[in-house]
Amino acid sequence: MAQFIYGKNVVRQRIQSHKKIHTLYLSQSHPAKDIEELAKLNHIPLKYLNEKELSKFEGLHQGVVAEIDDYKTYGLEEVLHQLTENATLIILDGLEDPHNLGAILRTADATGVDAIIIPKHGSVSLNATVAKVSTGAIDTVKTITVTNLSQTIETLKEHHFWIYGSEYTDQAVDYRSLKYSGRVALVIGSEGKGISRLVLKNCDQIVKVPMLGSVSSLNASVTAALLMYEILNQRFPFQK
Repeated sequence: MAQFIYGKNVVRQRIQSHKKIHTLYLSQSHPAKDIEELAKLNHIPLKYLNEKELSKFEGLHQGVVAEIDDYKTYGLEEVLHQLTENATLIILDGLEDPHNLGAILRTADATGVDAIIIPKHGSVSLNATVAKVSTGAIDTVKTITVTNLSQTIETLKEHHFWIYGSEYTDQAVDYRSLKYSGRVALVIGSEGKGISRLVLKNCDQIVKVPMLGSVSSLNASVTAALLMYEILNQRFPFQK
């Protein structure tokens, strides 16, 4: 099944990465010249649409829409055997906002995360909004889809992963107080409900981000970014 990605930056990056584009749709009246030239150099079929035709596409397309293959996802077993002893995974429990998923993918790419895991049902999936927010990371960070997160966590534990859940509970410790070594999986909950009860129960350690002001919580993608960069900082500390 075909999917569409929107916007100059996302499409430009896809062309420069030499990833397949079936057809590139450009504004008939104001074609993006740099994108047009890139497409011609890479022999990508072009089609020019008027504003009414372009308006049928959802999202802020900037007059640039690319038709691509469906976004690739992986099974857990496909990825497990490829992971190193210092692998990092992100488990997303019921995330609903595609902007959050896109931002998490973008940070995951920046910090060298091996893959993210999302449930097949009851969660946001890969789509055009995720692709645009991720600025290309949707293609560089593997997305694993699973049926049951609790069973997935049990499988990860069998493969020597230590599971950290991000939730503000009485048992939670400051995320900065821990040493993240070996195989690590970070669980990030949904925007409204947090981590589900059964998944939280299966975590090895609950961590929290200190909140000193009047706001009681952070955006899911911000929390995920803090944790990912803490792991990166511990594994690759700054050196003068």
